[in-house]
Amino acid sequence: MIGTIINAVAVIVGGTIGLLLKKSMPQRITTIYFQSIGLFTIAIGISMVYNMQNILIVVSSLAVGSLLGEWIDLEARTEKLIDYLKLKFKIGSDKFSEGLITSFLIFCIGSMTIIGAIQEGTGGSSDLLFTKSLMDGFSALLLASAFGFGVIVSSIPLLIFQGGITLLAMFASSFFSLTIINGLTNIGGILLIGLGINILEIKKLRIMNMLPALLVVSLLLWLFAK
Repeated sequence: MIGTIINAVAVIVGGTIGLLLKKSMPQRITTIYFQSIGLFTIAIGISMVYNMQNILIVVSSLAVGSLLGEWIDLEARTEKLIDYLKLKFKIGSDKFSEGLITSFLIFCIGSMTIIGAIQEGTGGSSDLLFTKSLMDGFSALLLASAFGFGVIVSSIPLLIFQGGITLLAMFASSFFSLTIINGLTNIGGILLIGLGINILEIKKLRIMNMLPALLVVSLLLWLFAK
């Protein structure tokens, strides 16, 4: 778990530096910076869906997962929880939830996250997660200077998600085949593209309600893909 703990600390440190930088940004700089972050998020998403395999399963997973998330209404439930946290800790940022969700997906949904966590969980080296920590720390700096405190809070779901994969890998490493890792990366990329569209204010997409697609694609690929 040491790699994941260091990763979470790197996000906190990078995010804290980003918060300090945010205070000195004038409005016009903040606006263009948000636009660049939105384009950057879309670019990451495109890189994660490049050379997509098992397209029918990925599309089906996205559709089924989105319907499931809409039925549960994850977005509304998450917003209520975030509003509670903002009130509890006196957080005034209107970009808190957007920063939290964007950061979580960038930090946690990708092949480096899953492979690194599995590698550490099966007794291998933590070097991949250490490398990821450096990358995430720098990304947190940039994201926090745009979105604020929500980026730092994303270290908590990062710790739970990535640490959970590490613990799971200790007992069921064979489940996370390369096919499943690729499927999770593809779905994550699609969700990041959607987040980029939200950040650029092109259209408001309910990305949180699409998150169950990550579980659905893992299950379908485990059942049907070779």
